[in-house]
Amino acid sequence: MKPLTKLTKLTKLTARIDDRTPAHRDRAIDGLRALALLAVPTGHWLLGGFTLDTGGGLHNASPLATFGALAPAGWILQTLGIFFLVGGYSSYLSYQRRKGSAREWITGRLTRLGRPVLGVTAVWALLLPTLHYGLGVPTATLHTASTLVVQPLWFVGVYAVITALTPYCVRASQRLGFRSAAPLLGSVAVVDFLRYGPYADAMPSWVSLLNMLPGWMFAYQLGVSWADRRLGRREAWLLLAGGTALFATLLLAFHYPASIVGVPGASRTNSHPPSLLVLALAAAQSGAAILLRDRLARLLGRPALWAPVVIINLSAMTILCWHQTAMLAAAVPFSRFGEVPGLTTTPDTTGWILARVAWMPLFAGLLVAIVKFARPLETPWVRTGTTRRAAAGVLAAGFAYFALAA
Repeated sequence: MKPLTKLTKLTKLTARIDDRTPAHRDRAIDGLRALALLAVPTGHWLLGGFTLDTGGGLHNASPLATFGALAPAGWILQTLGIFFLVGGYSSYLSYQRRKGSAREWITGRLTRLGRPVLGVTAVWALLLPTLHYGLGVPTATLHTASTLVVQPLWFVGVYAVITALTPYCVRASQRLGFRSAAPLLGSVAVVDFLRYGPYADAMPSWVSLLNMLPGWMFAYQLGVSWADRRLGRREAWLLLAGGTALFATLLLAFHYPASIVGVPGASRTNSHPPSLLVLALAAAQSGAAILLRDRLARLLGRPALWAPVVIINLSAMTILCWHQTAMLAAAVPFSRFGEVPGLTTTPDTTGWILARVAWMPLFAGLLVAIVKFARPLETPWVRTGTTRRAAAGVLAAGFAYFALAA
């Protein structure tokens, strides 16, 4: 009876979520956002490992350093292009519906992005001394943990800057339509030529940073044009075919690194900052997403599929900010027992890969538990006074300094 009762309650919950969904809600956009969001922890958990030093401290490692054949997995799991595409689409609609000024709209969006970031960094600032002085966690482990917690937060900073530029993205789309993303692609191509071409030795190291904004803004601009009805199925086919062709050309003819994410010890990286290969992948993914939109919308018309999408979207920033903490919640305690396969052992064997896959359900369960605790940090801090907010800011700044100094 108990399993049947639980199933009945779950069925009623999914039906209630479906009934409360407004008819105008674009389920396909929410579905794409949920898929892109879930790929982030999945990728970090699968491709991020640890090694254990003689003092019991954890250090970051990656199976990609040994298993180059895993690179195609990164092509699937690297879905930031989809995330920015959907972000641009949603921002356009929100911006057009705004009741106040553009400045008020931007302030509201940035506040929503900033709250969970401030929350996770402030909490970790309190955790660090507790873990070290109270539980004896090695300093090396704390540096590793801090780096992992900060790792996904760079994305929030870039996304915030691009969000603030939404009014300009809208104007560009209204003037140039689908072609408004082309200058961004061209800019990244020029910088890649400078840093990888015949004059690479004469270029300063900071020249690659010029790709940071246009590189990630490319898909966002496509999303704005999609919402502006200036990007349809014909252009989507062009994105899919052109992006795929460019991706293959860069790999085979220009010898770009096959891994779309950074590999420890590698001389070149595609993601930090983004190279032209990242934009090629984003173009192909965006084209495919636009072409599959109607089919995805029909699938999500089913309550059983729609309910998880709603739940994931309601906790989007919390999942992004806390998923590395979930992995650390397993790795740090187990590091006391020495080398644990798939968790604290060097990620250089097939056995490690199989063991890491086996750990994934635990990571997911820990993330669910953490989200229940951290979800309020994503909502407006209506009961938090100025003093507490200032204290949280000071704690967050201190944690950021510790993490980046590592």
